Order: sequence, then C-alpha cells, then structure tokens
Amino acid sequence: MNEPSVLYDVKDGVGAITLNRPAVLNALNKSLAAALADAAEEAARDPNVWVIVVRGAGRAFSSGMDRTALAAGQVEEPFYRHWIRGLNGLEDAGKPVLAAIHGYCIGGGLQLALACDFRLATADGVLGLGATRHGLIPDGAVLRLARVVGIGRAKELALLNDEVTAAEARAIGLVNWVAPPGEFEAAVKRIVDKCFQASPTAFRHTKRLLHESFHVDPRSLIEEVVKAQNECMTSGELTEANRAWEERREARFFPQRGR
Repeated sequence: MNEPSVLYDVKDGVGAITLNRPAVLNALNKSLAAALADAAEEAARDPNVWVIVVRGAGRAFSSGMDRTALAAGQVEEPFYRHWIRGLNGLEDAGKPVLAAIHGYCIGGGLQLALACDFRLATADGVLGLGATRHGLIPDGAVLRLARVVGIGRAKELALLNDEVTAAEARAIGLVNWVAPPGEFEAAVKRIVDKCFQASPTAFRHTKRLLHESFHVDPRSLIEEVVKAQNECMTSGELTEANRAWEERREARFFPQRGR
C-alpha cells in the first residue's frame, strides 16, 4: 500500500502538513499537489487548529517539480490548478502559517514557503527557484516573491535562478529566521508558542488587511479597518486580554473558553 503523499495531523492546536515523498526529496506531482490543497483547506477550516506548520519528511523540505513526471508529460494543467489552490489556501487561511524549512527548498518548495506567513530555515538550507531553466514560470512565486524581497532580488532568483544559503536568504528577507539543525525543532516550538499569544480575531483581520494593502489604495480600506477593529473590540478575546493585563499574566486565546 502506497504511503500518502501528504500527511495531516492535529495536536494541541497545531495542524501539521507534511510533504511525504522523502525518497525523491518531496518532489511535486499531481497527487501531492491535490493532497496539499485538501490539507490546506482542512487546516484552514478546522476549529481545533490555530497554527499551521508546513514541512517536509526526510532530508529536505522539497526539491521542487518531479522532473521525471515532467519529462514523461505527466504534469499538466490539473497539477497547476491543485498547486495554486493549495498555495492560495495557505495564504488565505486566517491563521498563522509557518514553513519549517530544512535542506533543499528549491523550485516549488520555495513557492510553497512563500505562500506561508513565516519561514524558518535550518542553517544548512539551500533556497532557489529554477523554473525558467526548465522552460516554466515559477507560478507559485512570480506573484509573491517581489513583495517579499523586492523586484531586484526577485529577478535574480526567478530569472537567473540563483540559489542562496539560509544566511543569505535571511539577509534579503526571504526567510524570517535561521536555526542550526540541532536547534531546529526548538525554534519551531518557540515560533508556534509566539503565534498562540496572538488574538485569533485580530490576527485574522491584520493578515487579511496586510495582503489587501498591496492591491488597493490603503486609504480605500479605512472603513474596512474600522469595521474589523470594531469586531475586535467586541470580541471575547479583548475581554481576555484585558483580564490578563489586570492579572499580570499572558492572555490565553486558544482554545476559546467553552470549547
């Protein structure tokens, strides 16, 4: 019986999505893309999940497109439809999404990481694209990359297919944090714990408005900001934050009281 190409597990409010083709460094094919999209959508709607962590099984996060499948003509439009659905699902999730990157994060691997809110890489990680070298567009990155690293760096990565170390990626803002391999899991836990300190309602609106600010005149969103702020002000989460401040403790937003 074949192992599923993507694993999804929920524990203590964390939804772990794991690419599971370790024998080929989690290379991407249609089955993986479809399973990733399904897992992303499930995690986004799962009331028992507050933080989503995306990672790869084995020695790498992902080596990108399955070149064997591509050369055999097995990568067609359905793959791209599933792939875009998965990346959009993570980007649109009203929850923190962390890419836990180790080893190679190449091609579609980097595209996937860019759809996440935060990126942690091991110090021995290698990141890059490479799609145009193979006659393709880096479809999951071309609309996101310049917003993260600027147009100049984006062109180096997307057009010249430069690969960068984790330290270089940190220097240009491509990843948020770098950790030695032996300290990687502890770093993942620290970031996840920090995510639990955020009010879900406030986080969801803030993430959404940050994304929308790239598409429209920010001043056109003022009424939307006020509406979102009013929802935050009337939420039980603000009550909990105020109570925590009075009691000199950290607020506990998840799970919600009564759940």
